[in-house]
Amino acid sequence: MVTGDTPESNESSPLVQIRSLLPGLARAEQRVANIVLADPASISRRSITEVAEAAGTSETTVTRFCKAIGVGGYPDLRIALAADTARTSTRDRELGSDIAPDDDITQIISKIGYTDAKAVEETAQQLDPDSLEALVDAVAAARRIDIYGVGASSFVAQDLQQKLHRIGLTGFAWSDTHTALTSAAVLGPDDVAIGISHTGATAETVEALREARHRGATTAALTNFARSPITEVADHVLTTAVRETTYRSGAMSSRIGQLTVIDCLFIGVAQRHLDQTKAALEATYEAVAGHRLGSRPDRRRHKEMPAAKPEEA
Repeated sequence: MVTGDTPESNESSPLVQIRSLLPGLARAEQRVANIVLADPASISRRSITEVAEAAGTSETTVTRFCKAIGVGGYPDLRIALAADTARTSTRDRELGSDIAPDDDITQIISKIGYTDAKAVEETAQQLDPDSLEALVDAVAAARRIDIYGVGASSFVAQDLQQKLHRIGLTGFAWSDTHTALTSAAVLGPDDVAIGISHTGATAETVEALREARHRGATTAALTNFARSPITEVADHVLTTAVRETTYRSGAMSSRIGQLTVIDCLFIGVAQRHLDQTKAALEATYEAVAGHRLGSRPDRRRHKEMPAAKPEEA
């Protein structure tokens, strides 16, 4: 059974829900979505007829769009967006806007800081605890964990692999298509495979996850879009809530939300193996302690070295 966010269960901002479901909407519904996303504050002042005309579609399509994103109808959408707008200050709206060509470096810093913080906040708000806990249970009990991701997502996959290794769990991050597929082909019911794709439509990642599922492994997807192709081959679905701006494409901004989810997953798994986790973290810390400049092992090594003779100085 696939577990993940549904429109009815998501209590975060309606704009987060719209962005998450956007690729899975019908084309006419996507036009309505883009009208709403472009200026959500104005929707409370516009009739359903005006929105339909602006989107080049019918009032029926607007109503279907509202139901698709989990609100009963257009009046409910107006109320939800008005409430969301009321919670958003003028400063927040300014910082949440796209970076303009003439923005100075101070404005760039402020907008990037705001967008990244918002990605973490909104990802946490909409992350389904039941789906996360189900995946934590599966990973904690797994014989082996395969993690698939290409491009920017490969760095997140490597981060999860490193975290799992730090607590003594066997995990492998694969970014090459051939090695991912050959690894997936030898998985079984005691294993877990996790596919990471911001769009949820990365062919290589979807293919590897499909192969892992075919072999009986438990599969999970981490994506920004709840109705993307990768969710069709995943037993568990975790979603991020990342907004793209002019200069920050999915490849740049996706890692912020993905790493937030990965941290939540890791901490949950670590709790399941608390004694093992403590011992492993201490052992791995000590193993690399001598490679930190100024560390005690480093000073001890220098102290233990015999003093150089005058002719050797």
